[in-house]
Amino acid sequence: MPVFYGTEVASRLMLGTAQYPSPAVLESAFRRSGAGVATVSLRRESAGDGGGGDNGDGGNAFWTLIRSLGVHVLPNTAGCHSAREAITTARMAREVFETDWIKLEVIGHADTLQPDPFGLLEAAKHLAGDGFRVFPYTTEDGVLAGRLLDAGCEVLMPWGAPIGTGRGLNNLYGLRTLRAQFPDVPMVIDAGLGLPSHAAQAMELGFDAVLLNTAVARAGDPAAMAEGFARATEAGRLGLDADPMPPRDMAAPSTPVLGLPVL
Repeated sequence: MPVFYGTEVASRLMLGTAQYPSPAVLESAFRRSGAGVATVSLRRESAGDGGGGDNGDGGNAFWTLIRSLGVHVLPNTAGCHSAREAITTARMAREVFETDWIKLEVIGHADTLQPDPFGLLEAAKHLAGDGFRVFPYTTEDGVLAGRLLDAGCEVLMPWGAPIGTGRGLNNLYGLRTLRAQFPDVPMVIDAGLGLPSHAAQAMELGFDAVLLNTAVARAGDPAAMAEGFARATEAGRLGLDADPMPPRDMAAPSTPVLGLPVL
């Protein structure tokens, strides 16, 4: 199982907690998936809808539900568009959720929700220096990855595709290169996964875990989809660990021809 900042988690599947039709559906999805980590957002407005808030009855009910799941909590800085905003949000989240773990998001583009590499690195330096265990949401850029590691991050979370698109692993070459460049760094594919097969592919590439939200929360049957993703991560990891055959350009017969009669 993956180890993040010295803590082993129970599953290679990490789930977000937003967009579910109801708290009961959210709970069912987590129970059925066996996910080891739940990402949660610190809402800066009233959380009357029961989702991820830091004030109001809805926020208290949400936090009670998350605690009951028995998973590791990974607060995030979703919706932040500057380093300063992300740093402030992270510090508030540490007080509310009582953890030094933080999924660091600094968004640089409104349409693609691509991370801002400059703001991300700035915020990562500040938060790591402040004792946070930073999980940076980043791209597959190897140079940026190296700078984030130098800043104190011990985990990387490269995107598969833009958040909520369900397009899977858009840049296989880039992700494969990133994995090879930092073979000992725990890495989580975060964002853009839409099907369990995408998760299996990420595992086959050697990534340690996957994080997703929309693909499960917006499915017709979120609990079934969550279980599907859980099984896919297990299958993909088993395939990787089994030392799979390399691809070939030419056919190779599975039945030997030696000893066959010549007619």
